[in-house]
Amino acid sequence: MKTFALALGSGGARGLAHVAVLEALDEMGVKPAAIAGASIGALIGAAYAAGMRGRDIRHHVLTLAHSPGEIRRRLLASRAGTLAHLLSGALSRATQLDAEKFCAQFLPQAVPADFSALQIPLTVMATDLHGRQEAPQSSGLLHRAVAASIAVPGLFRPVLADGRVLIDGGTTNPLPYDILFGRADVVMAVDVFGIPAAERADMPGTWECVYTTILVMGSAILAAKLAHVAPDLLIRPNVAIFRTLDFYQATAIMRSADAVKAEVKERLTALLA
Repeated sequence: MKTFALALGSGGARGLAHVAVLEALDEMGVKPAAIAGASIGALIGAAYAAGMRGRDIRHHVLTLAHSPGEIRRRLLASRAGTLAHLLSGALSRATQLDAEKFCAQFLPQAVPADFSALQIPLTVMATDLHGRQEAPQSSGLLHRAVAASIAVPGLFRPVLADGRVLIDGGTTNPLPYDILFGRADVVMAVDVFGIPAAERADMPGTWECVYTTILVMGSAILAAKLAHVAPDLLIRPNVAIFRTLDFYQATAIMRSADAVKAEVKERLTALLA
């Protein structure tokens, strides 16, 4: 049988749809030869590369989603600043989250500290802020790399790694399937941006607006990439109705994405034959 590599993209809460795709792979009894992920795709990709099954990742997500008090506790523990920063006027630091603390609070315990302990090779896409370029990570400290990949500007404080200031990988390569070419016979990518089905005029909150703006730019980047060279298989779960920060809608998002399992099995089986 041919081999395949898997790219998981950014998209905020819509990225929980990746779990249904992973469950389809588990049901097929196949594993990717390599994984690449950006933002939430990096977070879920790290769990899968660590050996977790899709259903185990689903259980981890739902356990948190059904415990809003526990989520608030973990978010408070993930703050980049303290009350002292707020009182001293350092408002940006006081209101931001520390991406590394966030990963420590929310990543499953099965995710190891270092890339070398993963069962499947993983590349985590981050962005070098001052270098204005992609900063893919595939060795060293795994939690720090994932933290950099999810560090949405404004919401998270940037991550300092090896002398570089890193931010959200979705700002330069929101679906990094291109870095997987040559690593397997088939490259499969999962796009969870979602295209709005109808016009909307509701006013978004501050963070919703910031994050959705990043997704707008990411969509433009992805469209340009696809026009140049596309993956062998592009999967697009139907999750467009969900908002970027709808993490409390985890159950509904993953249930909606379940419909894509049949497509994954049919199309990937044909490509691997």
